[in-house]
Amino acid sequence: MDKHYDAIVVGSGISGGWAAKELTEKGLNVLVLERGKMVKHVRDYKGEHMPPWKIPYGGMPIDKLYDEEYAVQRNCYAFNETTRHFWNNDKLNPYDAGDSNFEWIRGDVVGGRSLMWGRHSYRLSDLDFNANNVDGYGVDWPIRYQDIAPWYDYVESFIGVSGQPEGLEHFPDGNYLPPMELNIAEKHFRKVLTGNYAERTLTIGRIAVLTKPHNGRGQCHYCGPCERGCSVGAYFSSQSSTLPAAEKTGRLTLLSDMVVEKLEYDEQKKRVSAVHVINATTGEKKSFRSKIVFLCASTIATAQILLNSKSDRFPNGLGNDSGQVGRNLMDHTMGVFATGYFDTFQDYTEFGQRPTGIYIPRFRNISNEENLPFVRGYGFQGRAKRDDWRAQLAESGDFGVDFKKHLETPGKWKMTLVGLGECLPNEDNRVTLAEKTDRFGIPQAKISFAYQKNEHEMMKDIGQEAEAMLLTAGCKDVAVDIRPPVPGRTIHEMGTARMGNDAGTSVLNGWNQMHSVPNVFITDGSCMSSSSCVNPSLTYMALTARAADFAAKNIKTI
Repeated sequence: MDKHYDAIVVGSGISGGWAAKELTEKGLNVLVLERGKMVKHVRDYKGEHMPPWKIPYGGMPIDKLYDEEYAVQRNCYAFNETTRHFWNNDKLNPYDAGDSNFEWIRGDVVGGRSLMWGRHSYRLSDLDFNANNVDGYGVDWPIRYQDIAPWYDYVESFIGVSGQPEGLEHFPDGNYLPPMELNIAEKHFRKVLTGNYAERTLTIGRIAVLTKPHNGRGQCHYCGPCERGCSVGAYFSSQSSTLPAAEKTGRLTLLSDMVVEKLEYDEQKKRVSAVHVINATTGEKKSFRSKIVFLCASTIATAQILLNSKSDRFPNGLGNDSGQVGRNLMDHTMGVFATGYFDTFQDYTEFGQRPTGIYIPRFRNISNEENLPFVRGYGFQGRAKRDDWRAQLAESGDFGVDFKKHLETPGKWKMTLVGLGECLPNEDNRVTLAEKTDRFGIPQAKISFAYQKNEHEMMKDIGQEAEAMLLTAGCKDVAVDIRPPVPGRTIHEMGTARMGNDAGTSVLNGWNQMHSVPNVFITDGSCMSSSSCVNPSLTYMALTARAADFAAKNIKTI
């Protein structure tokens, strides 16, 4: 048995980093256990600023290696030779997707996916917090917007979010750094939307990337691609922000390569008394004790740990009196892609790699009075940009001097819209334990998941509305591609240990505290009672800061 800590945080990603920061700054001695390998800020950003001719194989996929060892991870837009060292090796660390085809995209490093995330940072509104109660899906959230709004403020003021206030009640504004600028085609699209659709607008994506120096971090200089790492700290990650803040207190211990096997429950104290780990490098088993535990391992891994933490009191997994641990897995649909071309704006060219696109906030079912074949709603992400010289090269037929001139001429402005739809909570979409174990002897996570009628009906509407908006904006050659959405590929998985008022139908209370194990808090995506249609990471951070404040203030009585 090792040293006793005030708090143990499992995971060092977006939620775990925030838990570490908040708890150490409130005077607690904190141990962070991370199953992934160590990645140091700046030092380990191997591909940052690397030109294509210096990247192994020019950055092209190494099919044999990727198919054998990264069969799932390679499907992520951010996976390539410059980032491969950040990602999970699927051969070494498998899971059971069963018939669901669910893609568990995951990092395997300190900082987790905070190193590779898309950084879109949006608030949920009361339209979201009330949704389950209004239409009867899932369970009612135990909190409302007013409960979390101050924590959104707090988180945004620390991480730095650039964005434009829009004054929409269902798309709450925050504390923003100056917004990045829309390009000429996007400004045109915004003007068309506001002029033709009373309930729609287009805004620059609200993103955790600095547009001016902030909290010791430098501003973005549009170099990209962001997922390779950002040595100036312009984009928020655990490495650039929360972990350094925690380290500054002198009360942080961070151990990498520590695979959490289970949490030990003390029948007499009715609390978790220890966290059992396996060293991923040596295989050595250890256990650590603490007063409280923050479980921030990510939605699927957290469910796996809870289900594997069995005892006489909890034969079906820690805190699983309700039978809801592992259930209600959600991920936004992302199966509709629409494009169109402008014949205009040919005198304008955009330089640099702006790290955000556009966002069209939800406009369906705002008043719940529309006669639509689905409940909830969706938003659009996308951007306008000029195709480069490769776009029309094959069709040009140019040769010699004309060919060279063609290489110097950018293509038309292209507008792309991608719809992200809300996924309803469904008990049959779940994580269980497989019979097969991993290399550490831990039962693998088994995932059962299928999008239901509501999601598919919503996708039809997404395609129709995307096409209509592009045509209204004057786009030519409009194309809509509606693909069967691949579960997990949006990388917004959530919901496997949901919050709720009733211990009989949920796992956590309104403070992210387990109903039946009061010294365990869960603040990663597991806690979400519904998925909204906006990117969820800002909400994870705000809930973590809020729960850490509650835990620190009440640690003597928890």
